[in-house]
Amino acid sequence: MNAINRIKTSELVDGPVRKIGVQSRSITGTMPNGNRYESSLERDLMILLNFDPLVDIYTPQPLTIKYQSDDGEWHQYTPDGLIEYRKDIFVHDPRPVLVEVKYRNDFTGQFKPWLERYRAAKKYAKDRDWLFAIYTEDRIRTPFLENVKFLTPYLDRYEPDMVIWLSDKLKELQVTTPAELITVLCKDKWNQAKLIPLLWGIVARREIGCDLSEPLTMSTKIWTL
Repeated sequence: MNAINRIKTSELVDGPVRKIGVQSRSITGTMPNGNRYESSLERDLMILLNFDPLVDIYTPQPLTIKYQSDDGEWHQYTPDGLIEYRKDIFVHDPRPVLVEVKYRNDFTGQFKPWLERYRAAKKYAKDRDWLFAIYTEDRIRTPFLENVKFLTPYLDRYEPDMVIWLSDKLKELQVTTPAELITVLCKDKWNQAKLIPLLWGIVARREIGCDLSEPLTMSTKIWTL
């Protein structure tokens, strides 16, 4: 299971800095690790981060930034989250990422206020050698998200002997599909049905190669790593 699924506390921020209550105009809830979300889009991002083996900690509402707008008034802005990556494995860019999660329509008629907030967040992040990123639905809701939702329940499906059997046969075939691999291993339909969840577990744990940016089916190409 990924490290983010354990209850861990960030050493960089003290958040969440505010509570997320029940709201009539949005979907709120709690992830299995205790993190609260206040929109279905934020929930979907958390699902992706929970599945990412490089992510160590995600802190919702991690901090509040004070900034001065062009009219001289002072304001406060709380970004949606802070992503921290693992330090024990290689990450291409290990810098923490301060994130805002927004539907594209939310910017309609509100461009200037949001631009000022984002400039303040970007400066705050840069001063700490962090990054700042905006996640909209076109970045979050992709075929990859649907695959992650499908595979997540299989992460813990593991029977050592059966998994080794599957993996060894895949090494022989090099490149195949889930349907072909299961059929090669056994002809009995009931036994095939027992193997399928274990195969999806191997895929979910990234123990075999698979292009998860495309819709996942029994005809998807898989390969040995």
